[in-house]
Amino acid sequence: MGLMTFLRNRAGFILVGAIGFAIVAFLVGDAINVGKPFWAASQKVVGTVDGEEINIDEFGTKVDQNLQQFKQQYGGSANPQMTAMAVDNAWNGELASILLSKEYKRLGLDVSGDELFDLMQGKKPSPLIVQYFGNPQTGEVNRAAVIQSLKQQGSNPQLKQQWDLLQIEIEKQALQQKYANLIKNSVYVTSLEANDEYQNRNKLANFSYVSLDYASIPDATVKPSESDYSDYYNDNKKKFENPAETRSFEYVSFSVNPTKADSAAIKVQVDKLAADFRASKSDSLFSAINSDVKIPYAYITKGKLDPKIDSAVFALPAGSFFGPVFSGNSYKLVKVIDTRMSPDSVKASHILLDATKMGGVDKAEKFADSLKTLVQNGGSFSALAKMYSVDGSKDKGGELGTFARGQMVPEFENAAFNGQTGDLKVVRSQFGVHLIKIENQIGSSKVAKLAYIEKNLAPSSKTKDQAYKKASAFLNSVKGDDFAAEAKKAGYTVSVADRISGSQGYAPGLDNPRQLIRDAFGAEKGDVLTEVYQMDNAFVIAHLTDIKPKGILPLEAVKKDIEPMVINAVKAKMLTEKLKNAAQGASSLAQVAQKMGKTVMPVQNIVFANPIVPGAAQENKLIGSVFGSPVGKLSKPVDGERAVYLFTVNGFTNPAPIGNTYKQKETMLQGIAQRSLGAAFQALQDKSDIKDNRVKFY
Repeated sequence: MGLMTFLRNRAGFILVGAIGFAIVAFLVGDAINVGKPFWAASQKVVGTVDGEEINIDEFGTKVDQNLQQFKQQYGGSANPQMTAMAVDNAWNGELASILLSKEYKRLGLDVSGDELFDLMQGKKPSPLIVQYFGNPQTGEVNRAAVIQSLKQQGSNPQLKQQWDLLQIEIEKQALQQKYANLIKNSVYVTSLEANDEYQNRNKLANFSYVSLDYASIPDATVKPSESDYSDYYNDNKKKFENPAETRSFEYVSFSVNPTKADSAAIKVQVDKLAADFRASKSDSLFSAINSDVKIPYAYITKGKLDPKIDSAVFALPAGSFFGPVFSGNSYKLVKVIDTRMSPDSVKASHILLDATKMGGVDKAEKFADSLKTLVQNGGSFSALAKMYSVDGSKDKGGELGTFARGQMVPEFENAAFNGQTGDLKVVRSQFGVHLIKIENQIGSSKVAKLAYIEKNLAPSSKTKDQAYKKASAFLNSVKGDDFAAEAKKAGYTVSVADRISGSQGYAPGLDNPRQLIRDAFGAEKGDVLTEVYQMDNAFVIAHLTDIKPKGILPLEAVKKDIEPMVINAVKAKMLTEKLKNAAQGASSLAQVAQKMGKTVMPVQNIVFANPIVPGAAQENKLIGSVFGSPVGKLSKPVDGERAVYLFTVNGFTNPAPIGNTYKQKETMLQGIAQRSLGAAFQALQDKSDIKDNRVKFY
């Protein structure tokens, strides 16, 4: 009854509220994608630059492109470090694109239509046009090919899309060059600066010193006061600027390395596998099915295999069997199928035909045969490639340059390396049908065709389960405030990962830490992360110990880190007093040394630009004081990096007058100009409001 009365009394308010919400939802619906909640957009924002959002969909594509480039450059599959590099590259590219675009607009920099025409078709082509349409030997651009390709845009949508993208990149490069020139032309070197630099690198100082090392006072006897800490902090505040938020955590690893029982079981499996491999009639299929590491069933050159088996295998005749041999962390078994002498590299051209557009592979091969006949009868291979090939090399007449084994797909490689110079061969591959022309074969060395099996020594499921149970038990028993104590009680080693950034792809002692780092950035200081993290060879339990925000860190955040320097600063005051007392009434450095029971140390031919004291350390403050002191006068104590010093300048050797001030200024200007562009970009970042949310996505 009470509920019904409430509804009757409040019905008007409820109805108005419902209508109001519906209107708001309708209005908001126009501003967002239909069917998506209004908060969904924020879930796709990787970061913002002065309010401009970077969307994960576009950003992810750029990360993938960078990752593919790194995989081609470094080889192998993607790993956490490679992925982190790809994410950083994409992020820096986005920052540059947004910040520089704003700066170009502010400065009034643009590329006119005439400039763009000249960059694409004129006498001063863009480096990108040279790359795509230039002769590799001469660098000369084939302008006729450029114009022809531009004309074909109207009938080829894919080509038009490529030209649109290329034009954007050409404009971007041109603007970057204009901006770089503007920055470089804004810096200069005066004659006074040139002369100072020359003096700093060539004027020689000879001096003698007496020192009292900080190490002469035990750290345990020094008790810095709060004012000692604050004095050091205030004098060095710039050192404590944190460019990005970082997290620190401690962790315990539970190893899943193979046990002796695991090793014995795998050895039994490998011995049986070896017997089956010897008897197998289908070597390529058998090795492909059973090997943990895939090696192409193709001819390879010496030096490609593990050193422990490489020399032995290449000394064996065809039909031989080698192994099992344990090396690294795996057993290797090899059947030598064939050996022969083969070119080290091949120079070739090709015409690639798209079989799907020609009615099938058979028709494509027949057409390739007809092209082969045309070439054999005197036709131009280059002209036919430009006319019929669907490969990017068509604009160079099908030229692929010189390549070694392992750079082409097996079908193409076999045809190129097994033929003779001048041969024309028709082959099919995953890319289509090729007409290959072998231009030249260079060198000759032994190659072998191998059936190869590699079986990794890996932990058993039982070993993994035991490690996981230990990790889970520890996670259930531990709390943040007793993490280290509980680990020590259980006999576990606690490791530390200090100041990890959100985008970092590595952490000390951890081979696959990205998920752990992401979770650490979503936790509070003192939290034990609630997941058992699986690395390549361990399970890990982690405890978040510290959070350092972006910006200048407060004294309390760095107090522990600066303690050794503060202790040295206190020691410096104590030792300075000792040297001052010893110097009272002394007329020479030798008298001071005698009072202190120290030896006078002579130093010869020191230059200001290289402030290294032989046998001591880099002592900037000491060397700076030496070059600012008169000859023969006993100095005041100088607190350095390693000790407190008292010195006397014995003399200076001035260099000959600078011979060519202009050359000195040019040398200095080159270095300053190279640094100026990076400094300008850093300044743009420092003055911008940049929010980095990458850790939520990667």
